[in-house]
Amino acid sequence: MYQIEDRTRNSVKSLGEGPQSKRDYIWLAYSIFFFIDPVMNHNRTYWIENIVLYLVFLGVYVGCMQAVTTRTSLYWVPGFTILGLIAYPINGGASSFFVYTAAILPMCISSMPLVAALLIGQSGLVIAEGIYFHLNWLSIGSTIGFIAVIGVSNSFVGQQKRADAKLRMAHEEIEQLAAMAERERIARDLHDVLGHTLSVVVLKAELAGRLLKDGPSQDVARAMREIGDVEATGRTALKEVREAIGGYRSQGLAAELELARRTLDAAGVALRCEAKAAKEMTVTQETVLSLAVREAVTNIVRHAEASVCRVSLATEGGFHALKVEDDGTHKVEREGNGLRGMRERVDALGGVFLLESGKGTRLMIRLPIVEAAR
Repeated sequence: MYQIEDRTRNSVKSLGEGPQSKRDYIWLAYSIFFFIDPVMNHNRTYWIENIVLYLVFLGVYVGCMQAVTTRTSLYWVPGFTILGLIAYPINGGASSFFVYTAAILPMCISSMPLVAALLIGQSGLVIAEGIYFHLNWLSIGSTIGFIAVIGVSNSFVGQQKRADAKLRMAHEEIEQLAAMAERERIARDLHDVLGHTLSVVVLKAELAGRLLKDGPSQDVARAMREIGDVEATGRTALKEVREAIGGYRSQGLAAELELARRTLDAAGVALRCEAKAAKEMTVTQETVLSLAVREAVTNIVRHAEASVCRVSLATEGGFHALKVEDDGTHKVEREGNGLRGMRERVDALGGVFLLESGKGTRLMIRLPIVEAAR
């Protein structure tokens, strides 16, 4: 939020939406009042003095409008007040310089009390100068009135612009976070889908190679079947990638368990499964548990060096409880992308994720029972 606030302050320009906005220079029309007194006075010296003052005003105005941020714009604002104090005693139309200060300050400063204090201070300077130079009280009163009206109205306009800018920044932040979350989802899904499937491809290809190289002739038929499975699994991988990109990743828990059985069988690991269908399970929960089974089986095939894998799924105390155990010798030292993605999915559903590793590995997932999506 602090970053958004800083960016918001820098994004609100003094009298427009961005640096050197064409609309910023429309407001120069108000400076025409500066030439009322020179037009009424035909003194050449007086004209030269006022033209010089006006050229300095233009330089200050252009510098303010070309400033990239509100902070640099603010550096130019005192110039309007200083010019007003210099020119006001000789030209009543110079009161418009004070009005430019009142118009720009609220756009540069977000604190309304601070803006009010500065404008009150400027009004005090106008009154003090009017008293010192015995200026027309009607002119002084109208100048202070314009300062008050423009200052108050632009304070509300400035607050609205800052609120709009902050809202845009927040929307951009949300879009960026959503894009990051989607990229992480795709990365997790591709890891879970391709990691498992390609492991099966490699396993079956190695088995077929051994059968063809070292096995007797009767194993050729089995090797051909394994190669056929490699082709089928490759096609499945392509389909699963398409489904992962589209967000439709799981074919159901029953299908996943059957795929796990075939995968473990090819790796020489016996599967003992006790799974009871849960009617209360939502599609999202089933997808999470399916991917958990897939990741667990992949890790067993890759790392566990196990001979038996036990999978159980049951309803216990208001939870869907999944357990995947093996008798392998490999100890899980740290969570990789697959386990981390599994934990994130379970946490997102308000579930419990536990992983124990020692004499074999034990994975336990508990998801709260909710009303199934209709």
